[in-house]
Amino acid sequence: MMNPDPHWRRHPGFNPPWHNKRRFLFRRFVGFLGFVFLFFAGVIAALAYLFTRLFDGDPQTAVLVWLGGCGLAVALPILAGSIAMRSFRAIADPLARVMAAADAVAEGDLSVRVPEGGPGEISRLGRSFNRMATELQRTDQQRRNLTADVAHELRTPVHIIQGNLEGILDGVYSPTPDHIHLLLDETRQLARLVEDLRTLSLAEAGQLALQRELLDVAGLLADSATSFSAQAEEARVSIHVEVGAHDGPLQVHADAGRLDQVLGNLLVNALRHTPPGGQITLSAAPIPSGVRLQVSDNGAGIPPEDLPFIFDRFWQGDDERQRLAGAGSGLGLAIARQLVQAHGGKISVESPPGQGTTFTLEL
Repeated sequence: MMNPDPHWRRHPGFNPPWHNKRRFLFRRFVGFLGFVFLFFAGVIAALAYLFTRLFDGDPQTAVLVWLGGCGLAVALPILAGSIAMRSFRAIADPLARVMAAADAVAEGDLSVRVPEGGPGEISRLGRSFNRMATELQRTDQQRRNLTADVAHELRTPVHIIQGNLEGILDGVYSPTPDHIHLLLDETRQLARLVEDLRTLSLAEAGQLALQRELLDVAGLLADSATSFSAQAEEARVSIHVEVGAHDGPLQVHADAGRLDQVLGNLLVNALRHTPPGGQITLSAAPIPSGVRLQVSDNGAGIPPEDLPFIFDRFWQGDDERQRLAGAGSGLGLAIARQLVQAHGGKISVESPPGQGTTFTLEL
């Protein structure tokens, strides 16, 4: 059925029965207006009767006063009613649309939007509703994507474990140490994925417990560099630590384990995309609001079209990046962002084409 309201044709996919809502509001309004009409009509009629009694000695004047009072008793409520009806339509129509749209959202249609017109408060209500619907739609899409991504990431190790176990039971494979180690590696990958998802879920919900303490930044960066020295040597990549000049030790109030996890995720990402002979730099410097940490590499960098998505869950870039040896699940940068935000800080990235990538943390 076509919607007679031309406003909705600017919002494809939304055809709510908002006229029913307007009729509901109109009935309530008419009931209130009728009460006001009868009240004022009674008051004016009573005044007319009072003036009639006051002019008993002049019947002609009394009749004119009574007729004038009765005329006002009818004319004023009608005039007020016509003005009120115009005001009612200006408010009730947008309000009825919002009510109908809210019902549509409650029924699962998150594509609904309302025209953002009307008086000031009503217009702000429409804008607020549209922002809410947009955020709900985005969150719902993220939930769907997450479910699909988790299923995809879990499928591969589960199939490998299942196939090898079935092969051992059928006598196709021998239960050699190599096969057992292969199965153990796959179970570890599953455990890491589950733990990453748990950490990400707690951080996003604001329920991640942080054990804050005063940390020496130089020591933190040095420990991270040492932890990845073997991997860097194997990849023929050098890791350098640079700490800016500061009066006294450069310190930050943070959870040592979680901050080390952030730096570890950034270092893993840098090692994965830095060519042999390249360099990764861990640096720190004081800023007015705290401390700035940076992890920089001189690799090929990130394509500009990918930059807006690198902190999304399960994002791994183009097919070539996903085929790289040791490619992760795509949760590392998403976890890094959530952990930094849990500390009340922010993380950003810069990657000029062909000039490497720099991740910046401000705590």
